[in-house]
Amino acid sequence: MNIALNSTISFNRTMKKTLIFLTLMLSSLNAGTITIAVAANVSYAIDDLKKEFHKQHPEIKVKVILGSSGKLTAQIKHGAPYLLFMSANMRYPQALYKNSDAITKPVVYAQGALAYLSVKKLDLSQGMQLLTSKKISRIAIANPKTAPYGIAAMQAIKNANIYEDIKKKFIYGESISQTVSYTVTATDIGLIAKSSLFSPKMSRFKKGINWMDVEAELYTPINQGIVILKEGKNNTEVQAFYDFILSKSAKKIFKDFGYTTP
Repeated sequence: MNIALNSTISFNRTMKKTLIFLTLMLSSLNAGTITIAVAANVSYAIDDLKKEFHKQHPEIKVKVILGSSGKLTAQIKHGAPYLLFMSANMRYPQALYKNSDAITKPVVYAQGALAYLSVKKLDLSQGMQLLTSKKISRIAIANPKTAPYGIAAMQAIKNANIYEDIKKKFIYGESISQTVSYTVTATDIGLIAKSSLFSPKMSRFKKGINWMDVEAELYTPINQGIVILKEGKNNTEVQAFYDFILSKSAKKIFKDFGYTTP
């Protein structure tokens, strides 16, 4: 009995030491890596942003989780271990700050815009009235329940007084990146983030032929907000990335992707 008991104690001690070793090993592997939540519209610019950041901070690796701002916010509220959040509007980071899920007040890092996009030859100069045409049977927009660019698109449509005429044509994407996919594969036209058009993969689409800016007066400017989350408190690597996003070098990249910056 004593032999069995001693064996059990010895095994437990060994297991405990092994678990401690594995925890320390995994911690060292993750050292210098920060995980951030990023709104889908920024997916087109994030690689360039990461490259520039890495030039300035080669010791820090950035892991990006992309999604709609609404879904990312829900994940954060349920304990997702993200350290920083780049939202597609100010509403979600403001809510996180109010509930103490974020430790910094939301700051605008870029201002986004909407654009029409179609793979077909359409008279884009008609603007919103084009969406009422019989030539248009399916319109891609982001889900306004979870995606700020969907909110802006719906606002533009309603302000143009055409919602009732076209509401049956909508095909909703859960994020702006999915909306872009629907636009080029499954619908006649889409209301998308202008930033997506500056991706190398989208270079075949030409302004005035395939895409055009949505009338700015029809929707509220899309102020995109950044916050450090409570999981990133006192993390110097997170602070470095936060400062970078608000820097001149990052602003240049945002401008290259069709954003305006404060």
